[in-house]
Amino acid sequence: MTTTEAAAAPAAAPAPAPAPSTRLSRSLTLFTLTMVTMLYAMTVTIANVALPKMQGSLSATQDQIAWVVTFNIAATAVVTPLSGWLAARLGRRPLMLWAVTGFAIASLLCGTATSVEELVFYRILQGACGAPLVPLSQAILLDTYRREQHGSVNAIFGVGVILGPIIAPTLGGYLSDAYSWRWVFFMIVPFALISLFCVWAFIAEHRVARSRLDWIGFLALAVAVAALQLMLDRGERHDWFDSAEIIIEAGLALGAFYVFVVHSLTAEKPFFNPKMLRNRNFAVGLVIALIFGMLNFTPITLLPTLLQNLRGYPDTVIGLVLSARGFGTLVGFAFMIFASRLDPRIPLAAGLILQAYAGWTMAQFDINLTTWGVIWTTAVQGLGVGLMWVPLSVITLSTLAPAERADGTAFFHLLRNLGSSIFISVSIALVIRTTKVSYAGMAENISPYNENLRLPWVSGAWSTESTPELMALGAEVLRQATMIGYLNSFLAFAAIALIALPLVFLAKWHRD
Repeated sequence: MTTTEAAAAPAAAPAPAPAPSTRLSRSLTLFTLTMVTMLYAMTVTIANVALPKMQGSLSATQDQIAWVVTFNIAATAVVTPLSGWLAARLGRRPLMLWAVTGFAIASLLCGTATSVEELVFYRILQGACGAPLVPLSQAILLDTYRREQHGSVNAIFGVGVILGPIIAPTLGGYLSDAYSWRWVFFMIVPFALISLFCVWAFIAEHRVARSRLDWIGFLALAVAVAALQLMLDRGERHDWFDSAEIIIEAGLALGAFYVFVVHSLTAEKPFFNPKMLRNRNFAVGLVIALIFGMLNFTPITLLPTLLQNLRGYPDTVIGLVLSARGFGTLVGFAFMIFASRLDPRIPLAAGLILQAYAGWTMAQFDINLTTWGVIWTTAVQGLGVGLMWVPLSVITLSTLAPAERADGTAFFHLLRNLGSSIFISVSIALVIRTTKVSYAGMAENISPYNENLRLPWVSGAWSTESTPELMALGAEVLRQATMIGYLNSFLAFAAIALIALPLVFLAKWHRD
């Protein structure tokens, strides 16, 4: 989840409750909720900084190490819609205490992992435990302050939370370089313990009315998401539908999604009410939310491995590069605070254009890319995220009836997270596939019989006269082919942003 998402995420469930009676108690509550949400927001960017180090330490391939990001996001997507039901069963304060505790334990376990499989499992636990934190925080915040104060406290809440993904990559990059990648997870634990104490000390109990969960619909959707994620993450490794495993996973995903759709259309109180799709803004907003998710985390997942594996960048510099995205998001979010009266379609379209421009510019990188070139394009991508999030939330959710907002919000966040995990997997597969194709095309020209290699301006740098020289030339060809793979993924990123642009103007907007 991005920091602007944390700031703007609507409440998981309605729960009127008396506000704390003193200004100090309200301020302490605001501080605690900001701390808790920042804790979760840190985890995505801080893990991405150390992906190359994890890959080497755990002897993982490029697609395997991406599971560290994708399965964490997928787990968050599945568990987030349960937040309202869990809060009704356990109470908001106990649920938050359990969630922060589980998050801290999972973060500690991530740092002790000895294999990719262990790390991915602990990241799934981390995502599942962290999923309720943002909707719970927003729900408690809105109940703590009067309605006329919501705008100002949301601004404070949002700006505070944005600092997490600015600081986390910088600090995480330093710790990864100075010690090891494990410290990017260990450093989360003290923040989690502080958050746990603050929740225990400053958050009052808010009881909410019990609600019924449609378990058939939820489980069918969870199976569909898990099977689809497995298929996308493992497809390239197993040559897609030439593998029985991939066929089984695809069949499970289709079958479970079919059950979910049929059950949603026939159940009395389904997990997702398809009648809400009659609301034009909500239907359009869900599609854009899926695409927003696809655009959100993809560059910051691809760039660390590109910068370290192809250019030898240290984690400290990679952390600074990723923090530039946070600065861009901060600027976009700050602009939206002062531009709240604008037609939301305008900043939403501007955000998509900026995302497309950033992707197109990244697709023009060459193997000798500069640090500044990566920093400013990453900042532009972050600016696009900051401009998009608030208007996307307004367009999608503002026209829903109050009784529909909890369910609409849950599905909105599910699709956004699902878009992130799916497109990261697709992008990694595209890098690997096009690298193979490019390498095969270039390698066939590397031969002692290729007269072009005997030209003076070529033979001075490369030679095919001996096995070591031929191997060195082959390694350079692989490096160039891999760069082409990354460029193709950035081009796909830009294309997705442009495809979504016309959808913005299908939404309706009436000024109050």
